[in-house]
Amino acid sequence: MYELEKENLKRFSDYIVQIIRPSYIKGFMTAYLDIEIVERILSEENTSVTSAAQMLLQKICHLEERGWFQALLDELLAVEYTGLYEAIKEWDFEKLEEIRHHKVFLEKIEASLTKHIKPLEIVTYMSECIINREREEIRAISEQKGPIAGSEKLTECLKRSDKSNWFKLLALALQECNCAYALDLLDPDSNNGKEVDSMDRNGETATVSFEYREEAANESLTEKHNGAAGASAVPKLRAYQRELAVPSFNGENNIICAPTGCGKTIVALAICEHHLKAKADQKAKIVFMATKVDLFEQQYKLFKDHFNNIDEEVRITGLCGDWGEQISMDIIVKSNDIIMLTPKILENALERKYIPSLSVFTLLIFDECHNATGKHPYNILMANYLDTKLSDRNELLPQIVGLTASVGIGTFKDQPGAEHQICQLCANLDVRVISTVNDNKEDLMSFVHIPEKVVFEVEKRSGDPFISIIRNIMSRIEELAKSVYDIESLSNIVNHDYGTQKYEQWIVDVQKRCRVLQLEDKEKERQVCRALFNYTEHLRKYNDALIINEDARAKDALGYLEAFFEQVREAGFDETEQKLTACFDVQHPHLVQLTQGGQENPKLEKLKFILDEQYRNNEQTRTLLFVRTRALADALKKWIEETCSLKFLKPGVLIGRGRRSDLIDSGMTHTSKKGVVESFKNSDQSKILIATSVADEGIDIPQCNLVLLYEYVGNVVKMVQVRGRGRAEGSKCFFISDKKERVEKEFANMHHEKIVDKAVANLQISRKYMLAKIDNFQKEDKMVRDHAKSMPERPRTDGSFELLCGKCKISACFTDDLRVALESQHIVVDRTIFNRCDRKPHRRPKRFGDFEKKMKMFCKECKQDWGIISSYMNVVDLPVIKIESFVVKNCTTNNQDYFRSWKEVPFAIREFDVKDIQPFLTSD
Repeated sequence: MYELEKENLKRFSDYIVQIIRPSYIKGFMTAYLDIEIVERILSEENTSVTSAAQMLLQKICHLEERGWFQALLDELLAVEYTGLYEAIKEWDFEKLEEIRHHKVFLEKIEASLTKHIKPLEIVTYMSECIINREREEIRAISEQKGPIAGSEKLTECLKRSDKSNWFKLLALALQECNCAYALDLLDPDSNNGKEVDSMDRNGETATVSFEYREEAANESLTEKHNGAAGASAVPKLRAYQRELAVPSFNGENNIICAPTGCGKTIVALAICEHHLKAKADQKAKIVFMATKVDLFEQQYKLFKDHFNNIDEEVRITGLCGDWGEQISMDIIVKSNDIIMLTPKILENALERKYIPSLSVFTLLIFDECHNATGKHPYNILMANYLDTKLSDRNELLPQIVGLTASVGIGTFKDQPGAEHQICQLCANLDVRVISTVNDNKEDLMSFVHIPEKVVFEVEKRSGDPFISIIRNIMSRIEELAKSVYDIESLSNIVNHDYGTQKYEQWIVDVQKRCRVLQLEDKEKERQVCRALFNYTEHLRKYNDALIINEDARAKDALGYLEAFFEQVREAGFDETEQKLTACFDVQHPHLVQLTQGGQENPKLEKLKFILDEQYRNNEQTRTLLFVRTRALADALKKWIEETCSLKFLKPGVLIGRGRRSDLIDSGMTHTSKKGVVESFKNSDQSKILIATSVADEGIDIPQCNLVLLYEYVGNVVKMVQVRGRGRAEGSKCFFISDKKERVEKEFANMHHEKIVDKAVANLQISRKYMLAKIDNFQKEDKMVRDHAKSMPERPRTDGSFELLCGKCKISACFTDDLRVALESQHIVVDRTIFNRCDRKPHRRPKRFGDFEKKMKMFCKECKQDWGIISSYMNVVDLPVIKIESFVVKNCTTNNQDYFRSWKEVPFAIREFDVKDIQPFLTSD
């Protein structure tokens, strides 16, 4: 009886035993197997799940009782083995075969992946592929043994998953949890839209391109300036604020440049009120742009509260992130007087022609306008504006107002160089006036207190045996790695000294190349990759420890390593990690001895001296201590708590969520950051806040009177922003470093700030010269843009090309079957593409223009994201693909190329015509 079923179970046993966990179907086992056999299987499961599953399958294939097969199916379905249930029910294991290569890949990167994810957060986004029992086990192990052990349990569950979408859901979960490094491991082709850190990987300081913002003054116009809410429609500005606003009141395009904390947002509100009244007969439309989400949320609330107090008829809305695609932009513009948004939304609306041009608005306000350079959305928007202005079109363009604490952008050595950069910024924004406080400086200085700045260059610590031991361990690990594979051949990065950012970059590069390492022996390939990931992960931690030791104590660096190895041990480790742990264990007693007593870090001695002195003179001092990395923030917190004369400060820590999960510090959520700041502002408990760059642009604490910059340096704008965190009268700012190049950089910033001030003053009195330079810049930039547009595109052939999946190289479609709609939507009109792809409902179905996103489409073989399924012009099931998901094969030469943009492809694409897809038309 059931001979066919038994034969098929044996035939597909390789799939079944790699998925099923016998203890999960204990109900079925106890109903059909002897209790002794059940106990033997469960006992074997403690040693090997796969071996236990093989024992179970052998016993099942000897069953003779009626109904056992249906009972097995029912049990599989009941315990959420839905993929295996479907496969056995239909005897179709194709979907399970498709996910095998993902499991092999996961096994290769597991050693590194498990050290960079937060399992308790990840599983909340993976309910579709992690069953309830697995979720509870992951949670229990994480709480008992730590995140690495929990992560290993999570990957174990995924390697035994029967859900066809687990790999995609894992990628989405990593993205949602900001585990960028782990996501990069999972998808080596993705840069995740992130820039590469130019400093320590745990750091949150400047990246390749800087983008800063000033915290808005958190005060209502009506409450702070007028007393009762709604007392006056036009706020009574302070004298210096009115001076800043006058050019805008007069309708001029201008940059308002004034110190942090002077209330530029209040000035912007007054400008908006004045503009709404002055343009009442022209239906004023105002756009206020903020560069970052948290600033957008703050400014939006401030504007809403203010206008609700003075004039409820003013219609105001806010758009952030992907909100801009939820509602048609033309409807938003028609329905509101003030629109607050992040600039990318407006850029997209123009590009997609959701709005005809910027002339539909009457006022554009650019917060942190110094970002209007290069490829920043501000600059792209203004290029559109200037093209309209300098053309023959008679369009009435909006007034421009920029807000910033400094116009000290770019690179310059002297005043003419600074003037050159400032005029370029003005040209980019079409600004004719730089509005600064000149006539009311005394009024300004009575409200705004610029801290006194002092720079301390500290001597370096001499002769540190702790460093020597760590370097020797790292050298030993590199030798072990080379015994497995020639690790040096995997990267072209040279001069990667221990304890540097360059070494971190080398590790990242090695791991990227290791992911795609191919050997003839696939089993050896998996072993080599796993070993190399383990070696490089341990090298990464030692490198981090060297950096922590340089800025803090050997004790803190050792604690960082001890926490890492504790979690490694709790999680259980393979042979490679046993060797690596042994390297550490051998030297651990000596390292502990070195942390007891020994030479104090000269930088910490200077920091202690400053804090002791400041709090001795003023017990009410409130301090912001800026550091480069999250790990250093944690180390300095412990140092303060363990220093007798400083522990009364009760330090708080403010860090960002970070770009990747980290073993020791996992970052802070928006809510937790807000709580820390509020506690620091309103409580007498914490007297010092240790912060990374998350605070230099977004914290407004009027009581703060001491700003400490601990190896923390940027450019002129950053210096002005950070220094401006000290708001209280008599504030001081100290810079501490033992690196000559950083000290020189800070002195250069201070010198350049004075140059910028002189340059602005000279341009204000040399207006004719300034306007001539601006006009010249605009004409030159327009010529460059026109030249780029006029350049003939690469010749495009009508020859046939084939699009292959970028990951598994299966054929997707031919270019003869491609059409383009609205200049940007690339449609496949060959319906057979659905035989080569899978579809699933879109997580956020929405309409953008005339297109409506309905589903996502994925390669049937490897689940590569190919694009979306949309409806358009009464056509349903319309495949819209993205070129970066494919490799383009020339059908004549068989050459293959990869393109990131449709603009780069060598073939012509015909315009979309509804006649090409008649079979897709919906019936009436």
